[in-house]
Amino acid sequence: MERHLISDRATVIEALEKLNKLSGGRMTLIVTDADGRMCGTLTDGDVRRAFLRGVALDDSVEVAMNRHYSALQAGEDMVEPLRGMRIRGLRLVPVLDEEGRVVRIIDTHVTRTILPVRAILMAGGKGERLRPLTLSVPKPLLQIGDRPIIDHNIDALASVGVSDVTVTVNYLAEKLEEHFAAPVSGIDVKCVRETMPLGTIGSVSLCDIPQEGDTIVMNSDLLTSISFEDMYFHHKSEKADITIAATPYNVSVPYAILSTEGTMVRSLEEKPSYSFYANAGIYMISNRLLRSVPAGVRTDATDLIESAIASGMRVTYFPINGTWIDIGSPADYAHARELMRQVTDFPSHP
Repeated sequence: MERHLISDRATVIEALEKLNKLSGGRMTLIVTDADGRMCGTLTDGDVRRAFLRGVALDDSVEVAMNRHYSALQAGEDMVEPLRGMRIRGLRLVPVLDEEGRVVRIIDTHVTRTILPVRAILMAGGKGERLRPLTLSVPKPLLQIGDRPIIDHNIDALASVGVSDVTVTVNYLAEKLEEHFAAPVSGIDVKCVRETMPLGTIGSVSLCDIPQEGDTIVMNSDLLTSISFEDMYFHHKSEKADITIAATPYNVSVPYAILSTEGTMVRSLEEKPSYSFYANAGIYMISNRLLRSVPAGVRTDATDLIESAIASGMRVTYFPINGTWIDIGSPADYAHARELMRQVTDFPSHP
């Protein structure tokens, strides 16, 4: 952060030297006053315009800086305003404390938003359909491109500002714990070990879930380009207790299907196709509901969803507009690896 900060008492030539060191990166300086409060921004364009006004190299940055800047306030919900700034093309967005001091600078090319959620990734399965690959390596650590499957998902969460990430482990738990001994995508991932198989969501009962807010719960062996930001907006706008990410699933019937009434045939439909939405194994769930998952009891995600529906809670779905691969078989794994070879930046998280 410091390399983007400059005092308003610095000279224009000092600012140019600092901008030159940023060449090839985000060439913007955040100008602060003697008390460390933000008072402007400075780019090479601002300097050129200042020269045209007669500003000299030894004049202070104060006379060249742009006083009309955008910033976020620490502690406030940043999702909507940050999205607006990103759409306007702002790349560096300062975050200020109550006194106007810079506490963080967000690069919207790296961190697209700051979602006020935490995440829990399920990584306890044995991956039996992928044996012998998973005899000594847990499925989430199988390589896709230059890194393990689970790291692609950690990176996607980091890109939307999720920094509180827990991975629940069981099979070959020590391998995952060793992997996450070092930060991944800047996140210190916590591992929680199951003492017994707890189903597809029961292990959340082992995690520290706050009373308020929402949590992303997802399988760790997915390769997807889902927009967590759009899913969050959908979840909030629907006032949902659970939002289920859904992937399109098409079924083609290779026969003529009869439409019947009693014993009578009313019509024939030749080789029809039907479209459905399938559960993608990614959920946004209110913490209040997650805290109700019983401890020490095997619980599948479908159990929680069906219980929520039966209780009259709001359960919605969010269609994935992009790639989703459940890496459950050798064919799926080969497909994911081939897809990674064909692109240079995957997943893309819009």
